Amino acid sequence: MSTARHSYEDLIAHLTRTTSLGPGEAARVVAEVVAYFSESAEEYVRRRHGEMKARGLTNERIFPCIAAELSARRVAAPELSLRQLRRIVYG
Repeated sequence: MSTARHSYEDLIAHLTRTTSLGPGEAARVVAEVVAYFSESAEEYVRRRHGEMKARGLTNERIFPCIAAELSARRVAAPELSLRQLRRIVYG
């Protein structure tokens, strides 16, 4: 058993002790959080762009917002220009 997996089991046990979550629900929450923080900057930019486009926002509003969000992430991504953000989305 890997150390990382063991740490997740400890976290799942902690969540079941300290919240109303059952073991299965706690495991799903942990998996979602791990996946969220494992997302690369490029994946994050593409996902957020799609979410904001679906809400009807224009690129002129989307890219500055994404740039600000990237700097506030738990593990900050490198600072990317608006042009670099567009290239991630559109190639």
